[in-house]
Amino acid sequence: MTSSAPKSADAKVLSSEPLMLRDARWTKLVLHTYTDPLGKTRTWESAERSTRPATSLIDGVGIIAILQKSTGPELLLQKQFRPPVAKVCIEVPAGLVDAGESAEEAAIRELREETGYIGTVEESLGGGSGILFNDPGFTNTNLRMIHLSIDPSLPANQPENLKPELEENEFIEVFSCPLDKLWSECKRFEGEGYAIDARVGSLAEGIEVGRRYRIGGKGG
Repeated sequence: MTSSAPKSADAKVLSSEPLMLRDARWTKLVLHTYTDPLGKTRTWESAERSTRPATSLIDGVGIIAILQKSTGPELLLQKQFRPPVAKVCIEVPAGLVDAGESAEEAAIRELREETGYIGTVEESLGGGSGILFNDPGFTNTNLRMIHLSIDPSLPANQPENLKPELEENEFIEVFSCPLDKLWSECKRFEGEGYAIDARVGSLAEGIEVGRRYRIGGKGG
């Protein structure tokens, strides 16, 4: 009998300690000196990624991948353990941009690598967002949210044909959620001890606000 696949919940943080700059592979700390609106000189500490390609304006992409099911649109989500918060996070597929790669190309590649699905850019929505900053008071890390559509009727997108190409340190569980239930599902997951990625939570809240104030209806 074969063993079951590793679960994100099986991971745990063993220790946490200060990281010396010389030992950091993916990030760096920066001290900024600037003048405030009154002309006073001040300093600000921040973190930056060390991986942004020299020709790219962004670090990475987040992916709003919609499964176009007959029962209604569903958002593709992931469960992944994140050591900085010591929890399994509910996330959208995402990843860093490679050198010479557009945001759209990165999104299609990352979707295939992390989930096995083949998606196409949703041109009716302009392809995606502008440049978004994750936490500008702490880091200059940024991304674009790219909208992809997944046709579940395609042979390549059948469950038996999905072949993710995960790296050896990636353990990702893929599932989907009806868009009209995303808000309640985020509440449920948080109650069960999961951490909600801000991109997922913001999308859920946007849908809920739109519903509450009737924004974007058929006549809007």
